[in-house]
Amino acid sequence: MRSRLARWGFVGVALVLAGVALARYWEQVREAAVDLNPLNLLVSALLALVGTGFMVLAWRGVLADLGTRLPLRVAARVFTLSQLGKYIPGSVWPFLAQIELGREHGVPRRRSAAVGILLVGISLVSSLLVASITLPFAAEGVARAYWWALAATPVLIALLHPRLLNPTLDWTLRLVRRAPLEHGLSMSGVLAAAGWSVAAWVVYGLHVWVLAVDFGGSGPSLPLASIGAFALAWSAGFVFVIAPAGAGVRELVLAAGLGPLLGVGPAVLLVIASRLLMTIGDLVWAGAGYVLGRRHAALVPGELEAALALQRARQAAAESDG
Repeated sequence: MRSRLARWGFVGVALVLAGVALARYWEQVREAAVDLNPLNLLVSALLALVGTGFMVLAWRGVLADLGTRLPLRVAARVFTLSQLGKYIPGSVWPFLAQIELGREHGVPRRRSAAVGILLVGISLVSSLLVASITLPFAAEGVARAYWWALAATPVLIALLHPRLLNPTLDWTLRLVRRAPLEHGLSMSGVLAAAGWSVAAWVVYGLHVWVLAVDFGGSGPSLPLASIGAFALAWSAGFVFVIAPAGAGVRELVLAAGLGPLLGVGPAVLLVIASRLLMTIGDLVWAGAGYVLGRRHAALVPGELEAALALQRARQAAAESDG
């Protein structure tokens, strides 16, 4: 009962804060929205939704590689509801929400925690990789300003190799007094999650590009600049953990990346419109995840223990066959 109250309390607080952010962004972009093409706004919003869908697939893939395969609709429920935690100050809330929501569906807590850590690392590296590939061809000034972040990308990519990644993860778990995982992430699991993450950054960037066209942008470099600037902005927002959902930091970096192509005023309006659409997308996904996951009712404690026991037995059988 307490866990259920805590869960819905978390969702309620997150929804209130997301609603406050939504109202603030709407007031800022309302006048500019009059001149925007409604079809372009719809396309941009749909691209943002697709990008989040790719992140759901990345999270589900890492979880499956570590030993728990959830139905897609359940994975969408756990991931998208937990993402509401981004709107609460501090970076820990999405992780805690994933752990508690995952536990309802038989996911061990340490495995959920490991998936959260791994996905953040993979997403961060993939976003920097996308930025390092696109920005030098699209926004030379931004590439020079953030050369240190782009230069770190090859080192970060090397750290994602399972021979380095898994021992680091085990050390982290021991640091928080948790037992190491039964088995680590495989190379195929890393590559699959990185692939879905790269796809997400590309689609998110295209969501920005559609808005940029509406704000007067043009030219062959605009799509690459939009993709690279969004990927870099997400990385900067994640590093600045104090701001809810990276608010402020991401807008600053994204505006800096698009300002040379759009002008300062249109770039500022664009990033506010993008944040508005992304916030709406988070709320839409959370609602959809709740509805889609209702058919897979949360496990009661006895069923949870039985599911975990069955999962351990299957894993032991697979290891003995191997």
